[in-house]
Amino acid sequence: MKKIKNILVALALPCLFTGAADRAYAQTKGGAAMAITITSKAFTDGGMIPREYTCDGSNVSPALSWTGVPEGAKSLALICDDPDAPMGTWVHWVLFNIPSSADGLPGAIPPDKTLKNGAKHGINDFRKYGYGGPCPPGGTHRYYFKLYALDTELALAPGISKEALLTAMQGHILAEGRLMGKYKR
Repeated sequence: MKKIKNILVALALPCLFTGAADRAYAQTKGGAAMAITITSKAFTDGGMIPREYTCDGSNVSPALSWTGVPEGAKSLALICDDPDAPMGTWVHWVLFNIPSSADGLPGAIPPDKTLKNGAKHGINDFRKYGYGGPCPPGGTHRYYFKLYALDTELALAPGISKEALLTAMQGHILAEGRLMGKYKR
C-alpha cells in the first residue's frame, strides 16, 4: 500500500508544478521565457473580487497595472474569462491594440468600440463590447485577466471574439502575464 501511495505522489507532483510553470509565461521569438506581472488595487492574485466589479455591483472594470512588457512590443491584448462557467469558459472582456507604452488601465473603462488610446474592444459572451463583470450562477468562480505583449499591432476591427483574437495573436506573443480573482454570489 505504501508503494502505491509513493507512486501516486510521484505522478501527482508534476501536475502540481505544471500549473505554476504555466502561470503567465510565453516563449519569445528568441526562445527565452518572459513574464508580465499584473496587479490590481481592487484585489490580490487569488483573492476575492469586490462586488463593485461584478454584475451584483456597478459592473465596472477594475484598474489594472503591469510591469515587464518587453522592448519590441508594439501592442498589448487583454482577455478576461471564467473557466468555471457551467457551459464552458465564459469570456468577460476582450481588449486589443492597447498601446505597448501603457503600464495599466484605469478602472471603469467605457464600453466604446474604440478607446481614446486606440485600443479596440472585442465582444464578450454577454454579446456586448467592453467589460462584463463576474456573475456566476452559483459557487466560487475564478476570473483570469490575461495580458499579452505582441510584436505587432493587429489589423482587426472592433467586435471580434476571443477565439479570433487568439488566432490573430499566434506567432506574435512576446510575453504574457495573468492575474486571477475569485467571486462567489
